[in-house]
Amino acid sequence: MSSVLFDAPGPKSRMRHRIYAVAGIAVVLALVAFVIYRFADTGQFSARKWDWLQYSQVQSDLGNAVLSTIEAFALGAVLAVLFGSIFAAGRLSDRAWLRGICTFVVEFFRAIPLLILMFLFYYGMPTFGVQTSPFFAVVLGLTLYNGSVLAEVFRAGVMSLPKGQSEAAYALGMRKTQVMFTVLLPQAIRAMLPSIISQLVVLLKDTALGFLVLYPELLYYARYIGSQGAFGRPIVPSTLVAAAIYIVLCLLLTGLAKYLEKRNRRNKKVIDTPENPAEQITIGTAAGGGAAGGA
Repeated sequence: MSSVLFDAPGPKSRMRHRIYAVAGIAVVLALVAFVIYRFADTGQFSARKWDWLQYSQVQSDLGNAVLSTIEAFALGAVLAVLFGSIFAAGRLSDRAWLRGICTFVVEFFRAIPLLILMFLFYYGMPTFGVQTSPFFAVVLGLTLYNGSVLAEVFRAGVMSLPKGQSEAAYALGMRKTQVMFTVLLPQAIRAMLPSIISQLVVLLKDTALGFLVLYPELLYYARYIGSQGAFGRPIVPSTLVAAAIYIVLCLLLTGLAKYLEKRNRRNKKVIDTPENPAEQITIGTAAGGGAAGGA
């Protein structure tokens, strides 16, 4: 099968693509091997560099850092989804003034880098007499930035739904707010679930920026351990451990997304019909004959 923009590759093209793939994999493996060799050559895998993991206090502090990361992520994710839902509904409002305000807020916070938002909330707000904590600055920055992105995701999901959904709800006498929050948004969230989970993965990784505003999350503690001379300044081992923990957390989120997707697919009621019209006629005839026999 071929399309307008792409022709199915022939035997020579497929062989060339395999050669490119093998060459690319070989280059990546060579780079990984070189990095591992340099780590080993500089003593990053020596026992002294990893002794810090054996101390119970270090393990406890590392667990607390992971919990701090999860706390910031969980609260930021809930508030970002709520923020995105509200402002997506506002952007779809029939009132021009409300639609304009919501559009300005979404575009404004989506255009500002997340790190600048954290700096403004932690270092800027005290200049106006408002004292903030690192946790507040991190969560508020995550909420505003990722919530603005999710607002666009929700708006696109609602716009992709058939118009008959909203028309049927209006025919039942439902108001615009009821139609949005009870009919359209739930369907849009299910349709855009992969995009939502992807953005939540980004939100989880963005919590690492909290160490710049002194929030004691995972990267902050890894940097602290890496600067300790008593452990031989294990900055590379501590960073590798932090990276492994982030990878595990992201994989857990991905697993949750797959579970929700399978559950959503299982809940859908699908009526299987034969693709061949002759089979439909045969089935209908058999059903009719059975009914006549029973009579």
